[in-house]
Amino acid sequence: MNVRQAPEYPQWPQYDATERDGLVRALEQGQWWRMGGSEVDSFEREFAEFHGAPHALAVTNGTHALELALQVMGVGPGCEVIVPAFTFISSSQAAQRLGAVAVPVDVDPHTYNIDVAAARAAVTERTRVIMPVHMSGFLADMDALAELSAETGVPLLQDAAHAHAARWQGKRVGELGSVAAFSFQNGKLMTAGEGGAVLFPDTELYEKAFLRHSCGRPRTDRHYKHEIAGSNLRLNEFSAAVLRAQLGRLESQIRTRQERWAVLSPLLEKIDGIEPQRADERTDFPSHYMAMFRVPGIGEDARNALVDRLVAAGVPAFAGFRAIYRTDAFWEMGAPDETPDQIAERCPHSEAISHESVWLHHRTLLADEQTVHLTAEIVADAVAAV
Repeated sequence: MNVRQAPEYPQWPQYDATERDGLVRALEQGQWWRMGGSEVDSFEREFAEFHGAPHALAVTNGTHALELALQVMGVGPGCEVIVPAFTFISSSQAAQRLGAVAVPVDVDPHTYNIDVAAARAAVTERTRVIMPVHMSGFLADMDALAELSAETGVPLLQDAAHAHAARWQGKRVGELGSVAAFSFQNGKLMTAGEGGAVLFPDTELYEKAFLRHSCGRPRTDRHYKHEIAGSNLRLNEFSAAVLRAQLGRLESQIRTRQERWAVLSPLLEKIDGIEPQRADERTDFPSHYMAMFRVPGIGEDARNALVDRLVAAGVPAFAGFRAIYRTDAFWEMGAPDETPDQIAERCPHSEAISHESVWLHHRTLLADEQTVHLTAEIVADAVAAV
């Protein structure tokens, strides 16, 4: 491959004295867990306000955020949860670990988000939650999903692990009227290495979740009166201090990514055989967790070779998620009474995207514009070589 130079991208995670000062502040307060310190409480208030939600609950990671949200929404044995077939496996495993059946449905071929018509067709009397995943920070069709929820009485849980700060027709994730779960894993748009949060639209669900995430124990309990079954999903004070700093620069970083995607996407579109992911135009503030594209017809082996070429050229590239029903993990518990091929037949877009898609780490969209052009040149060379 003829590459003029190796691209230089910003490192991730990013930090400065704000994180360092926050860690010292958490250290010197003398209480390092949420029940004695102030950093987690402060972060929850700030994160909820930033996203327009009444309540936020910080937890240990994004997978636990989904699992906790599902549990307080009534998911358990005998229930079904509708999930997109093209997503990271946590979306389905969070339901399956509660004893529920995860029901994969197809996604839109352009946005890679849940197909609302497919979700409607999958609703049964056992459906307890519909879980849209905002793939790479492009929001799912929240208008149609809200209508579906109202028609069926099945609530929505937004998997917003990619969608920090994203907006749908001017509304922030917390203003869309449904529970939303976030991740702060090392690669996410804001991070403390690990961590998660759940936004709640009402106090009752929030209070139930607080009890569940703290071993079922009320805040002021001194006599071990564990009111309900729970687990220890509490975030620590050091992570919260880092996340407060990360939140402070989130929006400016996303604006940079938006500017760079506006350059990169047309360049990718000009490359023969490439189709960049497209947002629903009603996502008027996408967060760009990934820069995603697909090469229709390439096949999984050639796609993997393409990713290897990009990595060798210095581009932080990754294969698209494997369709969840094509993993062994999906079938260990809580799987529907179907075969993988039967699910694939009704999820043709998910099947294709999982074999054809490539994503670039969001730090590629924090680079300067010249590096964005160089990235497109490298992608073009790599596609031509496979």
